[in-house]
Amino acid sequence: MDAVIFDLDGVLVDSERTWDEVRRAVVAEQGGQWREEATRALQGMSTPEWARYLVTELGLPLPPEEVAELVVNRMAQRYEQGPPVLPGAEQAVRAVGELCPVAIASSSPPVLITAFLEATDLTGLVRVALSSEQVAAGKPAPDVYLEAAAQLGVNARSCIAVEDSTNGLRSALAAGMTVIGVPNPHFPPDPDVLAEVHTVLDDLAELPATVSGLLS
Repeated sequence: MDAVIFDLDGVLVDSERTWDEVRRAVVAEQGGQWREEATRALQGMSTPEWARYLVTELGLPLPPEEVAELVVNRMAQRYEQGPPVLPGAEQAVRAVGELCPVAIASSSPPVLITAFLEATDLTGLVRVALSSEQVAAGKPAPDVYLEAAAQLGVNARSCIAVEDSTNGLRSALAAGMTVIGVPNPHFPPDPDVLAEVHTVLDDLAELPATVSGLLS
């Protein structure tokens, strides 16, 4: 193993519920119709992908670009007092960073990834911070993980990915990485997908020891 690549939402930041709340509110305000399956479908999509979904599947009468701007601006407002960093997330990244190079491969837009890095002072430690906006397709496609590995200068198959959602797990598995699942208790992943990962952790505090074992 040459590197560890973290997902952001649901792994390092408790933001999945916030994304859900904000999208639901925008859909309601703009006259769309929310569907319960939308919550899971949207997890992992890149910004252009979920904006199109809100228009084509949920009926928002706006161009996708305007929908994306509305949602991302509202998320940025929620982050103004600091992103909702999960307990132990910063410490876990620092501990893993002492063992090997680390990166972030997220579906969040760059502005929210930067907010997390600045709030935790991890900018210098995280060598690559990539949004799925910057690749051809969002999760569950493997693009963001493959590109993160490429930017680190390592083979994707020699990377460990840390993920929580169904689409995120599928993305990392499709990239050929050794996947550690840290299931989000609010949006638990598909058990069949979770069964395919190398290791499942209940607490991010267990991650450094797990990574150390895989590196040895």
